[in-house]
Amino acid sequence: MPSVSSKPLSIVAGLVGLPLALSLDLALAPPPARSDLRWARGVFPIVHFAGYTSHFGRRNGPGGGREMHSGLDIAAPLGSPIRNWWAGTVVDVFHDGGCGVGLVIRSGEYEHMYCHLAGAVRDGAYASGRVLLRPGQMIRAGQLIAHVGLSGRTTGPHLHWGIRYRGSWLDPGLILRAMVRGRRLQPSLPQQFSQGRK
Repeated sequence: MPSVSSKPLSIVAGLVGLPLALSLDLALAPPPARSDLRWARGVFPIVHFAGYTSHFGRRNGPGGGREMHSGLDIAAPLGSPIRNWWAGTVVDVFHDGGCGVGLVIRSGEYEHMYCHLAGAVRDGAYASGRVLLRPGQMIRAGQLIAHVGLSGRTTGPHLHWGIRYRGSWLDPGLILRAMVRGRRLQPSLPQQFSQGRK
């Protein structure tokens, strides 16, 4: 994916050299035994998942040459809702030739980027259906933030989801695995809550 040079994000190849548990610290550090539990709060961004179409890391680009792919491409039907991964603040909305219509949300020292969106950027705001986002706006985890589109350099409807930590791109696949581990570590609900009250 090309650099968004005039924006706060620039392409930085490689994965942070920190262990996942240390590099993915979005909240105050919990005790070590519970360190993966915090990841259960993350939200998978695609509502109508159709598969992964391109992984994080080196790949063959559309022109045939090798290039760094700084995120995870997630296929979904055109117009599918996109949810915010983690609570944070909108820091940028943009439209360029590579990413297309996109937005960036900051959560502590993390920035998560969403590309190839439907909708448009006008007067410094992103609009798609009932979604209207502006820089400085607070966003909840799981909140509807966009719709899958075909903007920018793409061969089909999908979300390019990228995550940076302290200026370096992370592999979103590792973050998804941490989220799954966190959910598995959550204590089970008491039986009356898991089966409904009578």
